Amino acid sequence: MNTLRHSEIAGVGHYVPDRVVTNADITQIMETTDEWIQERTGIRERRWFEEGKDTTANMGANASRKALEMAGLTPDDVQLIVFATLSPDYVFPGSGVLMQRELGIKANIPALDVRNQCSGFVYALSVADQFIKTGMYDTVLVVGSEIHSSGLDKSTRGRAVSVIFGDGAGAVVLRPTTEDGRGILSTHLHAQGEFAEELIVREPGSNFENRVQRSISNPEEMYPYMNGQNVFKHAVVRFPQVIKEALDQNGYQPSDIDMLIPHQANLRITQYVQQKMGLSDDKVYSNVQRYGNTTAASVPIALSEAVQEGRIKRGDLVCMAAFGSGFTWASALIRW
Repeated sequence: MNTLRHSEIAGVGHYVPDRVVTNADITQIMETTDEWIQERTGIRERRWFEEGKDTTANMGANASRKALEMAGLTPDDVQLIVFATLSPDYVFPGSGVLMQRELGIKANIPALDVRNQCSGFVYALSVADQFIKTGMYDTVLVVGSEIHSSGLDKSTRGRAVSVIFGDGAGAVVLRPTTEDGRGILSTHLHAQGEFAEELIVREPGSNFENRVQRSISNPEEMYPYMNGQNVFKHAVVRFPQVIKEALDQNGYQPSDIDMLIPHQANLRITQYVQQKMGLSDDKVYSNVQRYGNTTAASVPIALSEAVQEGRIKRGDLVCMAAFGSGFTWASALIRW
C-alpha cells in the first residue's frame, strides 16, 4: 500500500477590488491610448484598491475564506500560512501574521512571508508542499496578494510600467493525499541574480545611513523600474524551459497538459509561450486582459477563475509557471 504523502489543492479562491480602471480611465491621467496599451500588453482594464476598504492582508483573507469554504474547512483548521507579496501592509511585520489576525485564527500557528515577486506564489506553493510531504502540517494556506496601484508613477514618465499593474489576491488550501499520481507532482525553482536591477524598486533601501532621507531625496526611485525589452527576452526563454523541466521530470509531453496557468505578466508573453509549447487556446488560461499584472496574486487568481468556470476538472494535468523580478522563475505540475 502506498503511504507516501503528496499535497493536493483542496480549495481555491480569489478576491479583486470593486474599482475597475479601464484603459480609457488611464488616458485621463497620463498620455497614452487604449490602442497603445492593448498592442503592447493585451490589457483592457485592471482593478485598483479602495483606501480604507482593501488592504493586502484583508484581500488575502477574503480569498482565503473562499478557498477554505471550497475545501470544507474553517480558518481554525489552518496549521500554517505562507503569504507571497511584494507589497506588504507594513515594512514589518509581514502580511502573513496580519492575515492570521484578519481570519480570526486564535491558535499560535506559524505564518511566513515569501518575497519572490511574480514567481512568489509558485515559490510559496513549493515551500508549503514540503511541509505537507514531511508530515509537519496537514492544512496549509498559500496566498498571493498585492496592492500595486498605490506605488505606481501615474505620470506620463511612468506609463510603460504603470499601465501594466493591478491589485488583487488569490489563495489555495493544501491538504495531504496518499493517492498515487495525484496532487502536486513536482515543483521547480530558479533564480539568476545578475539581472536583479532589470526589474526593481530601489527605495527605500537599507544600505544607506539615513535611508528615509535618501528616499525623500530620490522619490523617483520609489517607483518600479523595468527594462521591458530585457525582461521580455528572458521571460520567453525561461517560461518554456521551466514548463518542460516539470513535464520531463514526470514523463509527460506538452500535449499532455490540460491547462496551463501562466503568470499573467503580458498577453504577448503568454501567446509566445503558448505557440512555443504547441498548446491550443482551450489549454491556456489568460485573464491579464481584465486584471493586468497582479504579480504574486496572478497565478492563484487565474487558477481560481479557471476552476470556477469549470475549465479544470478532476484528473486534469495542470501546469503553473511564472517568471519575474530577480530574475526568478518557477513551475509546478499538478494532477488535479
